[in-house]
Amino acid sequence: MIKNNETKSLKLSALVRTVKCWLPLLMLAMPMLVSAASKDDSKYLAGAVPERNGIVTFTQTFSVKDKTQAEIYPVMQAYVKGLVAAGRQDLRTRIISDEDNTIVANVEEIMTFKKKFLNWDHTYFRYYISAECTPDAKVKMTITKISYYYGFDQEGNNGETFKAEEWISDKEALNKAGTKLLPRSGKFRRKTVDRAEEIFAGARSAFDTPVPQPQQPVMQNNTVVE
Repeated sequence: MIKNNETKSLKLSALVRTVKCWLPLLMLAMPMLVSAASKDDSKYLAGAVPERNGIVTFTQTFSVKDKTQAEIYPVMQAYVKGLVAAGRQDLRTRIISDEDNTIVANVEEIMTFKKKFLNWDHTYFRYYISAECTPDAKVKMTITKISYYYGFDQEGNNGETFKAEEWISDKEALNKAGTKLLPRSGKFRRKTVDRAEEIFAGARSAFDTPVPQPQQPVMQNNTVVE
């Protein structure tokens, strides 16, 4: 009887030691588990990445009140040129066309997934953007020809290029049931949807900033008007 009690006591002590050993790790993992469980990916599921003729294409058309086509175009021209200026300055980032009230550009940006000390998970995000200003005071915007250059070394070499159609489409980025994002391509899909929304929102808000009016020269007292 005494031996049985001793055996039970030893087993209990071993269990307590095991719990004490794993408890700190469980406490550290708890926030991550809660975060994963609470993450709502519904906006990134089926239909979030539209396709046109098999090509991933984000589009948005919006009207600009109290503006003419001639007034709208310089604002959009400046906005797209701003995206080009803020992008990575290489051969891929450039204005392609700027005429007939339509501006078209290729842009390459750095898209960051996670940035910590000695761990910067990012990709080069490449896309084609066009903004057409129509006579009926509308702006038709398109973001397409999307690709990613990922997993490169410090010199920018040995990476992989993924086209959006083979990486973030419904077929490639969702599970078979269409209820979850796949771990690796899912992060690209989230960031791309968010970035497209951000670009469109920035274009709309560009018209909220008043354009400075040219100042008239001040007439001096000794000026003679003939």
